[in-house]
Amino acid sequence: MSVAERLLARLERVRQTGPDRWIAKCPAHEDRSPSLSIRELADGRLLVHDFGGCAAADVVGAVGLTLGDLFPDGGREHRPAQKHRPRVPAADLLLLASREAMVAAICAADFLERRTIDESDWQRLAQAAARLGALADEVRQ
Repeated sequence: MSVAERLLARLERVRQTGPDRWIAKCPAHEDRSPSLSIRELADGRLLVHDFGGCAAADVVGAVGLTLGDLFPDGGREHRPAQKHRPRVPAADLLLLASREAMVAAICAADFLERRTIDESDWQRLAQAAARLGALADEVRQ
């Protein structure tokens, strides 16, 4: 049984709309008319989109499948390699660093002028410090 046949057999009101394309009622929400689009790619993978807004994981989960079941090999071959993360553009890193440094500078100025720093300010300062640390790690990589 193909990947498409396995999914389509579990859906209601399935109708083929073209070669390797179907619509059906979404099993993840109360669907009066078909809102689920299914497309089989040449390599056997399935694309699933619910125009009602349900996530693909919710759709396949509602019929007892997983996202890996949308792939002929269970998704093993199509998982992105962990070590090849997309690089964040330097301009974006600088902008984020500038904003987080500004938060730290404002908190430092308030502290030096003996203004009261409330809990939310301390939390935001901690968040800024964590983000700056993560930025430093990103730059080192």
